[in-house]
Amino acid sequence: MAEGGRSEQSSVLPAEVRGVTARRIVLGTQLRRLRENAGISRADAGYMIRASDSKVSRLELGRVAFKERDVADLLTMYGISDPEEREQFLAMVRKANEPGWWRRYTDVIPSWFQEFVGLEESASRIHTYELQFVPGLLQTEDYVRAVLTRGRPDYAPPDTEKRIHLRMQRQALITGPNPPRYWAVVDESVLHRPIGGRRVLREQLKFLLEQSKQPHVTIQVVPNQLSGYAAESPFQLLRFAEPELPDVVYIEHLGGAVMLDGVEEIEIFSRALDRLTVDAETPDRSRQILAKAIAEL
Repeated sequence: MAEGGRSEQSSVLPAEVRGVTARRIVLGTQLRRLRENAGISRADAGYMIRASDSKVSRLELGRVAFKERDVADLLTMYGISDPEEREQFLAMVRKANEPGWWRRYTDVIPSWFQEFVGLEESASRIHTYELQFVPGLLQTEDYVRAVLTRGRPDYAPPDTEKRIHLRMQRQALITGPNPPRYWAVVDESVLHRPIGGRRVLREQLKFLLEQSKQPHVTIQVVPNQLSGYAAESPFQLLRFAEPELPDVVYIEHLGGAVMLDGVEEIEIFSRALDRLTVDAETPDRSRQILAKAIAEL
């Protein structure tokens, strides 16, 4: 055991954490462990950094930005005196405070979606189920434009192009280097819904087929006869390499979105995904279905 009764492993930060949102959560979790191992209350920790115990709680949950001075003071309070160990924490503070790439889009996306994009960027595995549209990270530019304008590009809202650019930036997550594992289960009706017209849909399906051949991408099609049985609404399940980050389920609705991370909630959606992957055609058979749909267009 190390000084203060804490284990040597309790304050070891991962070598690399992808995404500023994940870094904030991991750092907050490590600080909470250090505080608890030192037997210090949130109120006392808050007094040390001239803040309330609720502010300390938000820091430990990774919901607010960190100040280097505050973290340095907390490390001293928690008995962390080794210069190399302290620098590891302070370096993580600097990385966690870097602005996410999506910050320049804050004028066109709500705060709840910014949080999701940050988590999406941090995930090591992304599972998605779609009933109506091609999954967002697999949409072509013309398909996105058709969805955003409801098929009437001449009447596009002023921020349409910026929203399209945001979607393309998000797509770089799986088309760029070091992508997460991406698994999409898509209802067969999506392949025949003429979003944007025949040309747009055909190019979209060709892109889907192309992406399905990437080693990190799996696409499965749920045939019409099994549609709607395993899950009645679209959702995404994000999984992370860092043990500090729980799985997250993301569900959009007309007025916003909800994110769930409770153990029982995650279990419900994990079971639904298991059923969907069994009901759906195999990846090879799904590629055949895609190729047939393209030929028919």
